[in-house]
Amino acid sequence: MNEHRTGPVRSAAAREAILTATATIFQRQGYDQLTIEGIAKEAGVGKQTIYRWWNSRGALIADCLTEGRLFPVDLAAPHTGDLVADVDAWTARVLSILASHNGESLLRSLVAAAAEDAEVGDHLSASLGVDRQLTERLQVGVDEGQLPADAPVDQLGQAIMGAIVLQVLSRRSDYSGPLRQLVRFILGGRSD
Repeated sequence: MNEHRTGPVRSAAAREAILTATATIFQRQGYDQLTIEGIAKEAGVGKQTIYRWWNSRGALIADCLTEGRLFPVDLAAPHTGDLVADVDAWTARVLSILASHNGESLLRSLVAAAAEDAEVGDHLSASLGVDRQLTERLQVGVDEGQLPADAPVDQLGQAIMGAIVLQVLSRRSDYSGPLRQLVRFILGGRSD
């Protein structure tokens, strides 16, 4: 009996090869040198195979980011009972990604890609834990009385992430301290 595999298994293998190639090239050369042609060559597939799953380089890199292939950082917001300290710890983790090799250029590139493709923006927000981990932690803060009952937790999470993105886009050199100060202030903690 011939056990030659075709169809979905082959597709899954090609998809995995593409994601692996993308992460490898990103780590080796950075986002700016990442091309669909280079990914196809590294993965051993045609460009049309890549475009079957992703409509842009940004969408592909967003999937790699979401799956944790680019940065080995746990972005879960801790639950220590101190909301301000927990969100500050989450912010520090996001900032550690930005401080890593290619971190800032990746974020700037993803923001540009998100301007053209809303799905990339959704992936970016999800991969950084804004939608789940941060918003859930803020909601626990509401439930525990650390934030007002009517606190707009979704908007608070987006505002914190927006402040991070704005600082990176402006290419300021030292934004970690001021961002963490802003988080403490927004959440009602001391800003010093």
